Amino acid sequence: MSVQPNTLHTSNMPNGTGHEKEMPGQNGMHRQLSPEEHSTAQAAARFGYGPLAHVNNAQDRLPAFGGEFQPGTYKQVADRKFANPAPLGLCAFALTTFVLGLINMGTAHVNVPNIVVGIAFGYGGLVQLLAGMWEMAVGNTFGATALSSYGGFWLAFAIILTPGGFQIEEAIVTAEDAAAFRNSFGFFLMGWFIFTTLMLFATLRSTLAFFSLFFFLDLAFLLLGIGYLHPDSAGAPNPPVISAGGFFALMAAFLAWYNALAGILDDSNSFFIVPVAHFPWSVKVQAEKQKLKEHNV
Repeated sequence: MSVQPNTLHTSNMPNGTGHEKEMPGQNGMHRQLSPEEHSTAQAAARFGYGPLAHVNNAQDRLPAFGGEFQPGTYKQVADRKFANPAPLGLCAFALTTFVLGLINMGTAHVNVPNIVVGIAFGYGGLVQLLAGMWEMAVGNTFGATALSSYGGFWLAFAIILTPGGFQIEEAIVTAEDAAAFRNSFGFFLMGWFIFTTLMLFATLRSTLAFFSLFFFLDLAFLLLGIGYLHPDSAGAPNPPVISAGGFFALMAAFLAWYNALAGILDDSNSFFIVPVAHFPWSVKVQAEKQKLKEHNV
């Protein structure tokens, strides 16, 4: 049986109990497997020396990268069967957020968000939810959680505002009054502010571009929620606060596109790579500092 590098080929490995199996080393020499390596090799043999067959792979971890929607170090997908789904989800989120942000800011005197319903159903909702499911398939827990959740947000947003469809707004107004719907929608937005804050914590050791995306999105949800919960004297969502929330949503949209571009561009399709700026305390920068320190010594 032939195996790939860093794998061990031997017969009846799963049934072995000792650590007497040898592994090829440099210059044709052999060395004894450590207990950890032996256990890993046993697991590899059970699965036909597939992806689990790499005994030493701790060093094969990549730094945080918004283009992969990975807030921490992660293992590169070996023999990737799926394309990177993160840029698709980011673009779906960005375009839908961009349009709603402009409307919240009252751009060109447009204040009714119904045009977003179609985008939220088709692109921000369905496509982003699919991207989240594909993130789950490639093993990205953060990406699966964030993209699927925000896909669900846009689907819920579209359901609430569908004219003559689900009649959620009409039902609340009829049962109580317009203030009840406004407050209920404010609760909805504040819930997403809390969720986005949790996601923000997971980006603190990633990159500036990745962190900024969730930071501005967090501010957008907070201000929009406040705008609905604290209306103006006429009982309408507070225009200045809603406009400020729309501005931060616009910034989040541009940052989502930026991170998506970082995940799409590489040496095969572009003459440049967009910088993502790793934080000084990130794993990548700390590893580079340690390597430089060892080199100087």
